[in-house]
Amino acid sequence: MSSPLPLTEPIYPEKVRFVCISDTHNRADEIEAQIPNGDVFLHCGDFTHYGTYTEVENFNSLLGRLPHRHKIVIAGNHELTFDRRILPATKPLKPHRRMSEEVLLRNREFLQSRGLKHMSWLLTNCIYLQDSETTVHGLRIYGSPWQPQFYDWAFNLSSLEDLKYVWNKIPSGIDVLMTHGPPQGRGDGCCVDLKAGCPELLNEVQNRVRPKFHVYGHIHEGRDPQWNKDEGFSTDGTTTFINASILNRSYENVFPPVIFDIPLPHGHSKTSVFNISDSLV
Repeated sequence: MSSPLPLTEPIYPEKVRFVCISDTHNRADEIEAQIPNGDVFLHCGDFTHYGTYTEVENFNSLLGRLPHRHKIVIAGNHELTFDRRILPATKPLKPHRRMSEEVLLRNREFLQSRGLKHMSWLLTNCIYLQDSETTVHGLRIYGSPWQPQFYDWAFNLSSLEDLKYVWNKIPSGIDVLMTHGPPQGRGDGCCVDLKAGCPELLNEVQNRVRPKFHVYGHIHEGRDPQWNKDEGFSTDGTTTFINASILNRSYENVFPPVIFDIPLPHGHSKTSVFNISDSLV
């Protein structure tokens, strides 16, 4: 697939239609009417600013209004409360530069009052993936929120060994890979004039995992031709790489959703159910 499908492309009975967005930062409701229908809706993280329970509840309400039968979501670096290192279930809290100890405590007490073990449990209108996979219509989808160290937000990994460890968890044979951050050189050029993508992720994707599609966000400029000539859409002949960020670097709703189709695997139909495995939360 060398170029994005037009958003007006019909949905075909013999193909699974995926609708992708990322990095909406509490503004997804502004584009709700522009999100095209499809079989599977994907959001690649940063659906909030800080991951507070009110933000998550609002996003979950939006998910409930979307018509897609299957909705799959991963966290991004702005979902601070989804990172156990920042909001542990029981360990003493430590103030974070992006979230005070008081706010962290308030969010933990909210979860405890409702018997919830993780902030993702508020996402009742989707499948949440965190280093885990699900199968929809016979197609395997894996999601992971991590990225190389990026300021002081969530799901940062600073060591090469840690990055290799999380990317090595991605199973071979995945059809659609969802990560929050991009692989190096694929829609990852940013305003500070560097490639912010992960080389270790690119290595795993191209040499071992080899998915049909790799969808991500994180770098808003990834879809801006000023910083990325491919505008966040490219292929190596095996994998199609898609930066699905919706907001630009000024946090304005500028970029449209991205859609793609995958033919139904032999023996499967759109009435088949999905399975989930290996969830860490």
